[in-house]
Amino acid sequence: MSTARSSSKFSTIFLLAVCCAGAGQALAGPMPETENGRYALSPAGDGVLRLDTRTGAVSTCNNSGAGWACYTVPDERAAMDSEIGRLQSDIVRLQAENERLKSQLAAREPAVPGKIEEPLPKSDSLKPAEPKAAEGGRKIEIPLPSDRDMDRMMSFLERAWRRLIEMANRVQRDIDGKI
Repeated sequence: MSTARSSSKFSTIFLLAVCCAGAGQALAGPMPETENGRYALSPAGDGVLRLDTRTGAVSTCNNSGAGWACYTVPDERAAMDSEIGRLQSDIVRLQAENERLKSQLAAREPAVPGKIEEPLPKSDSLKPAEPKAAEGGRKIEIPLPSDRDMDRMMSFLERAWRRLIEMANRVQRDIDGKI
């Protein structure tokens, strides 16, 4: 009888364990969405970023002392799409207004009375202007630079060129050293 008693005890304990396990799962309720793979969580700052893999919405979640709270991050893409739509409607409106103004301009009569269609004669703008009678014999002379001035200028250009080459070499050495 002792084996029957221990076998019955074992069956009772097993039955009790199965019932407790089933009751525990029933009390726990449905699994949270995070465990089904709907949300992807990434640590960020003092909280986490939560990505809803079904909708693509991003939220920031922080523990504020009273519990965790998640706030949706503003969707810049939606704002940009609405701005693009507004600009496209403005373009369509401006194109229609431009066409209307072109047709109004084409319908008008020439505004200048007595306008002629033949081109005006061209004058030679490169031809030197003739001196006025009062200026008669005056000539403008521009002094040329002296040899000393030319040497100073050449010396300056040589120094500037050498500095430019030295600077390029330094940059090249810096780039070669970093690569």
